[in-house]
Amino acid sequence: MSADPHPGEPSPGEQSPLRVGSVPFSDRYVDAVLPPGAVRVGPEDEPSRWLDEDHLVEHAGELDVLHLHSGYGHLRVRDLERWAETVRRLGVPLVVTVHQLRDATQGSRSRHDAHLEAVLGTAEVVLTLTPSAADEIADRYGRTAIVLAHPSLAVPDPELGAERGLVGVQLATASPAVPDPAAVARAAASGAVSGGGRLRVLAPAGSDVDPGVRVMAERGELELVVHRPEDLAAQLQQLHVAVLPERCGTHSRDLEVCRDVGTRVVAPSCGFFADQWSEVVTYANDEVDGLDPVSLTAAVSVALTSPMPRPADRAWRGEQAEAVRRVHAEVYAQVAADRSWV
Repeated sequence: MSADPHPGEPSPGEQSPLRVGSVPFSDRYVDAVLPPGAVRVGPEDEPSRWLDEDHLVEHAGELDVLHLHSGYGHLRVRDLERWAETVRRLGVPLVVTVHQLRDATQGSRSRHDAHLEAVLGTAEVVLTLTPSAADEIADRYGRTAIVLAHPSLAVPDPELGAERGLVGVQLATASPAVPDPAAVARAAASGAVSGGGRLRVLAPAGSDVDPGVRVMAERGELELVVHRPEDLAAQLQQLHVAVLPERCGTHSRDLEVCRDVGTRVVAPSCGFFADQWSEVVTYANDEVDGLDPVSLTAAVSVALTSPMPRPADRAWRGEQAEAVRRVHAEVYAQVAADRSWV
């Protein structure tokens, strides 16, 4: 039998895979939603070179769809507006998934709003993760968004068990999203103790830990655990309750990991976290009024009195992920076909 002279190329009559330029090229979510009939193209650089106008102009013919998830927050507003104009001029089909209606890494809300206005005004299809986010996108930007469930991101470790009463929260140094980590720690610790448990602060390796949190750890008021990013799912699986500390945000990947491994979530009021999963207890924390420590203490205590949820059914999560990938395949095929008529 002779070897295929053109390995990797479609056979006569076989449909070529759709070429997708993903921004970013790869992360847990991007990897989970890529459909089987699509292949990622372009360099894996960060920031993505698809956001560079010169690169886009030179290589636009190498992709069928450009899918923007995140990774454009570093661009000045006028630069992103000019990039969006170039996308339109080239006729590149743009799909945008709105993960965050508020970017916690940016100090200015108006900057992120302007970013979203530029890309949503150009996108042929808009996707998002919850009905509430879709409603806000319609109200603020006049776009109808397709709502897709967030796919599974973790598989429980059968060798790990959760400790009843153990509350965990990821905290590092102060940031626009968490301006006072020690205040979060104090309120969460109070709720943990009142619920008959204790607090563990999870700090990513290499990050600076807030001095106030370190003092609490030295006093024995909490346990401080430094972990590698790849070990986060295992750390969350060991908890009874996980606290999301940010005062701004819309959806949470960590929440989905908690759903996968069976850890109840205490989430701030700023986002649509309760739309993602029913096993969420909400406390008051947003950019307007800030953290209400009494509310956080009460939420942690309430969460600890509730039974620990079971890990998500793997078969159901698999079916859910297949459905999400199927919709992505349909969207990609639609916008790519529209381009062929241009």
